[in-house]
Amino acid sequence: MNFIERLKSIGPGAMVAAAFIGPGTVTTASVTGARFGYALVWTIAFSIVATIVLQEMSARLGLVSREGLGEALREQFDSPALSGLSIALVVSAIGIGTAAYETGNILGGAAGLEGLTGISANLWGPAMGLVAGVLLWSGKYKLIEKALVGLVSVMAVSFLIDAILIGPDLGALARGFVPSVPQGSAFLITGLIGTTVVGYNLFLHAGSVQERWAGPEELNESRADTVLSIVLGGFITISILVTAAAAFPVGTNIQNVSTMAEQLEPLVGTQAKVFFGIGLFAAGFTSATTAPLAGAYATAGALGWDTDLKSTKFRAVWGSILLVGIVFSAVGYSPVQAIVFAQVANGVLLPIVAVFLIYVMNDRDILGSYANSTLQNVVGGLVTLVVVWLGLRTLYTVAADMGVF
Repeated sequence: MNFIERLKSIGPGAMVAAAFIGPGTVTTASVTGARFGYALVWTIAFSIVATIVLQEMSARLGLVSREGLGEALREQFDSPALSGLSIALVVSAIGIGTAAYETGNILGGAAGLEGLTGISANLWGPAMGLVAGVLLWSGKYKLIEKALVGLVSVMAVSFLIDAILIGPDLGALARGFVPSVPQGSAFLITGLIGTTVVGYNLFLHAGSVQERWAGPEELNESRADTVLSIVLGGFITISILVTAAAAFPVGTNIQNVSTMAEQLEPLVGTQAKVFFGIGLFAAGFTSATTAPLAGAYATAGALGWDTDLKSTKFRAVWGSILLVGIVFSAVGYSPVQAIVFAQVANGVLLPIVAVFLIYVMNDRDILGSYANSTLQNVVGGLVTLVVVWLGLRTLYTVAADMGVF
């Protein structure tokens, strides 16, 4: 398969990129770049590798077993207690978690439209949520995929142009790939990883590959899709961080994501503000569409329901998640604090889901010769250990800030 053919195979992987390049990515990467400059670029590079490792396993599970991660987890345990615990974990961490994300997704995208039009985000938010609902209600996977692939392309162009216009320090950018942990950066390191290695994307990917490809004979196409899409997503995140690092003096604390767009205008002109607003809208809309879809795949699979896009229960799950986002976006909570907190919460919950995934990927009754190799287990285990360590460190930091220690 040549490079052009690989580009044509992009689909489910792009949906994963669409999910993690949300307002949370824009916000967390902007906050990080403004506060620490280029120093934490290495965190994004690590996140790209970690995401590829875990998402490849998820896609392989879906292609080979023709089951989602939720179904596979439910079937792993003979004990009713353990089975019930796994179902409760999926429904609470993924189903309820995506509902928590949804408000930030919609508000973030609406903030981009507010910057472009001057119309309140509280009006744009519900309207954007309703459009996402219409797209999902169509039940047409190819239509949903094409829309999201197109918007990922819009994001890539918008944020890359801003990064080029701002004129980054290429030497400092190169040094940013060397791991360092500046004082006070642990919270944002975990947040950056949480914006990329997203637990509910593991459920989304295992379900969506079944819509696109027929079986394991197309595994190479799936892998190409995963790698290309996630690397592109990583470059978008780096572009956002680079733009903030070049636009603000190191140590700046961003309180509102609109500050980013306003700061760009006097530096490089109105076009940079426009591109940033377009990118932020695309990031919000894609995540506002994929989060409910991922929550539906996870919840329906764990509960043993039909995961067909047009089934009533499947629609009820994503509809409930989307409704939460629409209602709270109309109320108008500030997205920055909520989004950053949600990303860190994901970083804490992700290790549990990753351990489950690696466990399932070693079940030869389900996967046969496509089960994890020793190398895949070692790499996946190392990724999971790092994520566990970061999650524990975040819990300690938050507890210390609250005066527990």
